[in-house]
Amino acid sequence: MSFDWPWALLALLAIPLVLTIAWWSRRRRRRAAVRVTSVALVRGAVPGRTAWSRRVPAALLVLGLAVLAVGAARPQTKVAVSTNSTTIILALDVSGSMCSTDVTPNRITAAEKAATAFIKAQPHGTRMGLVAFAGIAAEIVPPTTDSSKLLDAMKTLTTSRGTAIGQAILTSIDAIAAIDPTVPPTGAKASATNGSGYAAATIVVLTDGANTQGVSPQTAAQQAADRRIRVYTIGFGTTTPTPMVCNPSQVGGGFGGGGGGGGFGYGGGRDGSVNPLVIDEAALKQVAGTTGGRYYRAVDAGQLDRALKDLPSTITVSHKHVDVAHTFAAIGGTLIAIALALSLWWSRVRRPATSPAPGSG
Repeated sequence: MSFDWPWALLALLAIPLVLTIAWWSRRRRRRAAVRVTSVALVRGAVPGRTAWSRRVPAALLVLGLAVLAVGAARPQTKVAVSTNSTTIILALDVSGSMCSTDVTPNRITAAEKAATAFIKAQPHGTRMGLVAFAGIAAEIVPPTTDSSKLLDAMKTLTTSRGTAIGQAILTSIDAIAAIDPTVPPTGAKASATNGSGYAAATIVVLTDGANTQGVSPQTAAQQAADRRIRVYTIGFGTTTPTPMVCNPSQVGGGFGGGGGGGGFGYGGGRDGSVNPLVIDEAALKQVAGTTGGRYYRAVDAGQLDRALKDLPSTITVSHKHVDVAHTFAAIGGTLIAIALALSLWWSRVRRPATSPAPGSG
């Protein structure tokens, strides 16, 4: 729990002050007590009160004042809430290695089918965008609530050389920043200390290899973390070498429309220290961990489908701070009202029972 006005907690100091004044007043009354010859007469004139009937109202009054003082500090609590205003960017690897046939009929076909099912499963109002990446990354579909645009784009993806995972994350961040003014673009300075909780935007990266070109995934992940954007990573495919087979519509020099020549390679790149055909699980786990996301491993179409189906329950729940000052005010006021009511009830003047007149009855 946090407080908007923490200085208001100084009002709690009034409670010991009130108790001290009450104790001092009671002590003075004892000094000014009048001596009487008959205690029985005094007891008969003063309403009888037990010790707990005196202490309960006082305790409730003190507790009510304490609750009101805490409420004055504007307490806030973080709660999980479901939202349909989430923005999801699906960053899909279309490097040449996605033509591998270790997943039937090949990786890119299986990925397209799973991604299509994922798009259709999103609740109404969810904005989704599509980023495709090989040696470079490009925004294919800006975030939109029109799922038909995404589904049409999924049918036009083609493979190319290289694997730029880090650049795909940066491109996804910029796609989110274009529609969300609270998210700075990658060229602007951002700090994770600004705001609280996570942004209502998430990036899902699906890749079958290691980063070979452009900025490192770790550097890009820190950019996402500074903007409170979670990145979920999915490592797809096996580590068993298999033939690369793609149909003509899946082979091209670009990301869509079966663009010009250039064919496809194995996702090769500038960094010869990594094997582009082997998933860099350590890097993908680090990306997810840095941003508050999660890493999934999928060696076949079934596991990929289950991984994507598991995402909505996590993505569409965000955390926000809710002001609960009104709750504290209601509780504190109720406690004080109960204390006053009990005090008045137990202090009321009770009429003595009248004895029957002589000779009556």
